[in-house]
Amino acid sequence: MPLELLKYGLRRGHKPFHDIPPTPDLRRSYDVVIIGGGGHGLAAAYYLSRYHGITNVAVLEKGYLAGGNTARNTTTVRSNYLTIPSIEFYREGVSLFENMSHELGFNVMFSQRGQLTLAHSDGAMRSFRLRAEMGKHAGTRIEVVDARGVQKICPHVNMDFGGQHEVLGGLWHADGGTARHDAVAWGYAKRAAENGVQIHQRTEVTGFGVSGDRVTEVRTNRGTIQAGQVLQAAGGMNGRIAEMAGIRLPIRCFPLQAMVTQPLKPFLDILLSSSDLHTYLVQSSRGEIVIGGGTDPYQLASTRSTLPQKEALATGALQLMPFLHNVKLLRQWAGITDITPDFSPIMGASPLQNYWLDAGWGTWGFKATGVAGKRMAETVATARVPDILRPFALDRFSRFELLNEMGATAAGH
Repeated sequence: MPLELLKYGLRRGHKPFHDIPPTPDLRRSYDVVIIGGGGHGLAAAYYLSRYHGITNVAVLEKGYLAGGNTARNTTTVRSNYLTIPSIEFYREGVSLFENMSHELGFNVMFSQRGQLTLAHSDGAMRSFRLRAEMGKHAGTRIEVVDARGVQKICPHVNMDFGGQHEVLGGLWHADGGTARHDAVAWGYAKRAAENGVQIHQRTEVTGFGVSGDRVTEVRTNRGTIQAGQVLQAAGGMNGRIAEMAGIRLPIRCFPLQAMVTQPLKPFLDILLSSSDLHTYLVQSSRGEIVIGGGTDPYQLASTRSTLPQKEALATGALQLMPFLHNVKLLRQWAGITDITPDFSPIMGASPLQNYWLDAGWGTWGFKATGVAGKRMAETVATARVPDILRPFALDRFSRFELLNEMGATAAGH
């Protein structure tokens, strides 16, 4: 291998290639305009071009490719939710991650290592039994384990016997894993571009032209374009973009912070989380310990990290693994979560006939990258919302048919 790399490096006449073509000039019109160049938008562009033959597609990203929440998450993939519609949706998402590297011909570094969520009270154990039964009914690998089972799965965790945060058991989700967030986005972007999709970075949407119940044009800082269909997948900016089109979404934005330590030798081969401590830990492929938790307790569309959240995350991490007390922190960052009242996304139709929504993802958007892109592409291509997305419709709020997933999000992301 070293000899082959040397020969490759010294080869004459080598022509470098670009995964993503340079930003082209805007066309006058597109069959589909996708607002948001993160994982969801890029995945939708790929599935539209690959499986539906729709290649006259523009992906508009106001910053750099996948530089929003896609670049700011903690890479968790799981399907251990509370309601059957959510479990079935995310289960399909997990299955897509399992085959994603092969599908895209691009290594997304998916590692299906399993997730263990700790219970520190009898009430938590009861809720875990409910989640386990719901998960088994929907076909996921999930089970409740006792304290001895927790120690077997993760011998490094502090059981705190008799203490304030004594571990009584846990919820073991064997399907849980991680994937490399930027690799997922670039894999979808590379293949979509090869299929003819245009990716426009530094292209900010500034407004829409609406005639009757249809969007006719999308206005940007680089010009105005005509659009046959529009798909909104703008992460933390979803509420603001929808307002430009005259659509009010039941979304509130909260910062979500995380941080990583210096690299350590591999020791944590699972995803470990605690809802009571609002903390979760996972070791990356580079050895860093990724530490995250719940959202900040105030509304704010900001990516600024803060000292109080750093202290809170460090406190939770040290309760779970006290031996990390001398480990240095390397980085801290924040994303913007767009959270709905029932902690479930909004997917499908909007009040405008040709304007489609992929919004309200809160803290769980990355794990849905593949399935949201696939199913939203199907929706746009056929102008029909598939059955798997119907429970997530915007009008569920007016029908009072909510999907309460708040208890499934606490620190699991």
